[in-house]
Amino acid sequence: MLHIEFTTDLGAKVTVDVENASALLDTQRQYGRLGWTSGEIPSGGYQFPLENEPDFDWHLIGARKWTSPDGEELVIHKGHAYRRRELEAVDSRKMKLPAAVKYSRGAKSTDPEHIREKSDGEFEYVTLAIFRGGKRQERYATPGSRPGSAAPAQSAARPAPTRPAPAQARPAPARAEDEPPF
Repeated sequence: MLHIEFTTDLGAKVTVDVENASALLDTQRQYGRLGWTSGEIPSGGYQFPLENEPDFDWHLIGARKWTSPDGEELVIHKGHAYRRRELEAVDSRKMKLPAAVKYSRGAKSTDPEHIREKSDGEFEYVTLAIFRGGKRQERYATPGSRPGSAAPAQSAARPAPTRPAPAQARPAPARAEDEPPF
């Protein structure tokens, strides 16, 4: 039996039992749909293969996509909005980096120092996730999507809990992807 600790969107700590490692990602998806997270953003953000970006399942990290009224693609995670940025490949004497897609936001004074990154000048930012290089991992894709296709609309149906337990919270109704996050 595995145990995974989630932090709810209201800050409560909840421990969920998972039967085995193969059910772990499904459990993260189930509770991630509620905005629950199972970890902190690592320094530099989560790293994923570039080929996973179009149909990445944001619920794995307790986030969700949202399109603003202006048509801007954002990802909402723990109450913060992260913007999608396309980074060109870098090929210089000092460094070589392939093209990437990054989801980031401006840093706030309350952000831990280890997740803040400096850019040119005084500006600091926080990266939620960066998609660069690597080989596609199907386990990170939205279930039911296919490589190279857009992710299907999220349904209101959720996988059944891995194990019923009286202490587990009941999932709230799913929110429409285009509903404002506030």
